[in-house]
Amino acid sequence: MIIRARPDALACEKTDRGERTHGTLKPEHIEIWQTGFLSAASDALRDMISDLARPRHLQTGETLFSQGDTGDTLYAVHSGRLEVSLLSYEGTKLTLDIMHEGDLLGEISLFAPGPRTATITALSPSKVWGVRNQDVRAVLRSNPDLQMDMIELAGFRMRWMGQQYAEQVFLDVPTRLARRILHLAGSTDTTLSMSQTDLAAIVGATRETISKTLTVWKKDQIIDLGRSKLSILDRERLVQLAQHSPA
Repeated sequence: MIIRARPDALACEKTDRGERTHGTLKPEHIEIWQTGFLSAASDALRDMISDLARPRHLQTGETLFSQGDTGDTLYAVHSGRLEVSLLSYEGTKLTLDIMHEGDLLGEISLFAPGPRTATITALSPSKVWGVRNQDVRAVLRSNPDLQMDMIELAGFRMRWMGQQYAEQVFLDVPTRLARRILHLAGSTDTTLSMSQTDLAAIVGATRETISKTLTVWKKDQIIDLGRSKLSILDRERLVQLAQHSPA
């Protein structure tokens, strides 16, 4: 069952009290903002984002935000696991990704608030840090140097998206599939609860192609398959498959 949380801004105000004080941030909080596309941000920009961030706790099944909600907040995952999903026009739920510690959610909202394109639901007790667009804008208005840093960060984000598109186009299906399985599992999990249909949608391939590839890997004892479940048996060999690219 999905438990609907309060909208982003209101929830951030509520969970913020009593846990965070301006200027006193835990080291692990600062490290979160050094991941993903924010790794290209200047030290001053990361410091600003860290100072503006608000914590939010989610219980298993709770929704961080839903597809179609107005989004104005960038989130970083501090702990836990969160599912990224969307609904088709027919109302069918499709899992797109699973986010782990250090992953970023809703990056576009940092630059331009708008409708959320997916639903984020906690798969386990989770903690995220959120930075609202309006808070960032308030600081940028009085700091021209940070404005330039923000423009450069937006450019880096666009180049990163271009690289992701190129990977989707030029890498073969087994390589893309191995990379996605490793990403979805994170560094510790060995079992994924996900259908082959969902995997096919994430990788950008047909279900038949995914099924054939997984069957070969099962025969080679790289993975094991169950009902809407995949278990990693040989992570090292899966990593090797993820590093391979066609000549």
